[in-house]
Amino acid sequence: MSARLRTVAMLTASAVTALTMGTAAAHADTGAEEKVMLQGTTTASYFWDDASGRAGDTGLPASGKPMQKGMAASPSWPLMTEGYVIYKGKKMPFFVGDRGPGEPSSRGIMLDLDGKTFAELTGGRFNTETLGVDGGSGAGHIDIQYVITKWGDGVGKKSHPVAFSTGAWAEKDTEQAQPVWVKKPTR
Repeated sequence: MSARLRTVAMLTASAVTALTMGTAAAHADTGAEEKVMLQGTTTASYFWDDASGRAGDTGLPASGKPMQKGMAASPSWPLMTEGYVIYKGKKMPFFVGDRGPGEPSSRGIMLDLDGKTFAELTGGRFNTETLGVDGGSGAGHIDIQYVITKWGDGVGKKSHPVAFSTGAWAEKDTEQAQPVWVKKPTR
C-alpha cells in the first residue's frame, strides 16, 4: 500500500472513530432543546454492590442489572430513571439501578452514585480491593446538581427525592413533576 493510500485510510478510520465516539458531544453542542423531567440539588454518596460481601456490599442491585459505572441508587425514584449529575463543572450520566441510600437519606443524602463515577467526579481513584474511593476530595459525600431526563416505568416517586423511610420507592406515582424544555448551553 502506498504512503498516500495509508494516509487516506488512517484519516478515514480516524474520522469514523471520531463520528462514532463524538456523537453525544456533537449533539450536546448543537444548542438544541432537551426535555428535562426534573432538576434540583442534593447530597450524594457512593456505593459498589457486586454481591461480593466486601466492605458493606449488600448484594446485587435491585434492578437485576450488574453493578457498573453510571449506576445510581435512589431512595424514591423509579428504577431505570435516567439523567445526569453535575459536580464542580463535571457532568456524568447515571441511571437508577438500585435502592438506597437507606438511613443517610433521612439526613438529606438522596443519591448513591457508583464508586467509579464518584471517583471521576471528585478526582479520586476507585479502589477495587476496598470498593472505596481513594484520594480526590477525600469526602464521602458531595453536593451535586441532578437532572432527570427520563423516568423509569416502575414504582417510585417522580418528583424530588424523599427519604427511603417514606416508602415512596414502593408506590406507583400517578402525579409526576411536569417536564420543562431547557435550551442546552453552547460551548
